[in-house]
Amino acid sequence: MRVYLTIIDETEEARVALRFAARRAAKTGGMVHLLALVQPQAFNAFGGVQATIEEEARDRAEALASSAAGELAYESGKMPQIAVRVGDAQKVIAEYLGDHPEVAALVLSSAAEGTPGPLVTHFTQKAGSLPCPLFIIPGGLSEEEIDRLS
Repeated sequence: MRVYLTIIDETEEARVALRFAARRAAKTGGMVHLLALVQPQAFNAFGGVQATIEEEARDRAEALASSAAGELAYESGKMPQIAVRVGDAQKVIAEYLGDHPEVAALVLSSAAEGTPGPLVTHFTQKAGSLPCPLFIIPGGLSEEEIDRLS
């Protein structure tokens, strides 16, 4: 079974990548893995405060991933696999790919305007050493264009 990994967050780029991955999975009999990332906190607060801040960030990421998974399951009839990880995004994604050889493609989207974004920039530079193909979906595509191309 083909597995399409996409990163879920609150950006428009994540929505575009998820739509493409979902449509591609539906057409190939595959499935989608959603990876929600929680950035480690850049400051140190008192122990209890720090733990509360990190827990709230993780809860937001889990709620976002669950919402996206629900929409995906409604549209495709298949529930995606959800993972929430804390850490540097680039490192966490690379580790996830290493731990999940079933992933057939990493699906990211560039920004509709301006620079492509930090994940696209990083993974295009590492594309030659990735364990799977990298799909970069143009962020300016309409839903109809995404559906046609997937």
